[in-house]
Amino acid sequence: MTRNRTEEFVGIIDADSTTPFLRSAWQHFNGHENDAKDFAQHTIDFVEKWDWDWIKINPRATYFAEVWGAQFSPNDYGDVPVQKQLKAAIEKPADVASITARTVAESDILQEHVEGARLIKAHFPDRVTIQTMFSPLSTLLQLAGLPLYPNMVVYGSETTFTRKELILEQPEDAKKALQAITDTFIDYLDALVADPKDGGAGLDGLFYAVTGTASDGYFSEEEFKEFSTPYDLQILEKLKEYGKVSVLHTCQKNSHPQWFTSYPISALQWDQFLPDNPEITEDMGITPVGGVNYSLLGDDQHLDEVGEQLSETFKSRAGKPFLLAPSCTIPTPASDSALTLLQEA
Repeated sequence: MTRNRTEEFVGIIDADSTTPFLRSAWQHFNGHENDAKDFAQHTIDFVEKWDWDWIKINPRATYFAEVWGAQFSPNDYGDVPVQKQLKAAIEKPADVASITARTVAESDILQEHVEGARLIKAHFPDRVTIQTMFSPLSTLLQLAGLPLYPNMVVYGSETTFTRKELILEQPEDAKKALQAITDTFIDYLDALVADPKDGGAGLDGLFYAVTGTASDGYFSEEEFKEFSTPYDLQILEKLKEYGKVSVLHTCQKNSHPQWFTSYPISALQWDQFLPDNPEITEDMGITPVGGVNYSLLGDDQHLDEVGEQLSETFKSRAGKPFLLAPSCTIPTPASDSALTLLQEA
């Protein structure tokens, strides 16, 4: 009998499934991220090789900012899997007023990613397939060439102003820009979940990343509630209206996953292996995503530790559904031996 992995996924997030976990992993395909068909084929090949149970589409991390004219080098990734910035869309704080809502119909970038998502989903109709979307707050930072994580350096950025000047010192203008980004992303969401017969991608939902904006040392809880939460909720509530799934990811150490337990989301991911983050055993009233430290999957030097982490995760989650995945995007390239441990867990 053919497995219905979509039903299994829904059972897990509803916490009433006899399936204890489903597996997945994702990585960047450096050099294959700027063409919809090429990117889709590399994603399809990766999923088929490892037979992942659910699919998190992992496009180039810069495409959100490209919608408003930010420019990046397609083949220069530096030390991280993010393309080098060539030009910011916001070159001075006052430019925030130039950020207006866009539609999929007028954005070649968004059309490209709808097409890529459509190709991937068409190949895997039996598996939950979700597109990555950065939060409006993360996107606004990226538009200005500012880091998405505390202490991060943006490769190629020449920005000299700070997030305080961009957002906190001009809150009303910043909120107008955040709303414009939100409106754009809701239009994009409509296309992602629409039936392919109507020009959509037919996806099952979103992997919604607040990046490192919730991490200690970046935005305070009060600032986050003012400049992120209202816009996050508009997108996630729209997704819920469609009856689609959402996995929220909060990144870096001390990333406050507890801030999101009241969000209308299906599952929650944080890096359980970084300082000041909860263990995957902590009951937050929502399905957790995790199980193994992503940073150990880049070579064969940590296979014993990978195996130990997987064993400990299964032991600690015994009888409790969860989604098995690395704690973040796996290295490019990754170790086949390490991924085999994950796939055969």
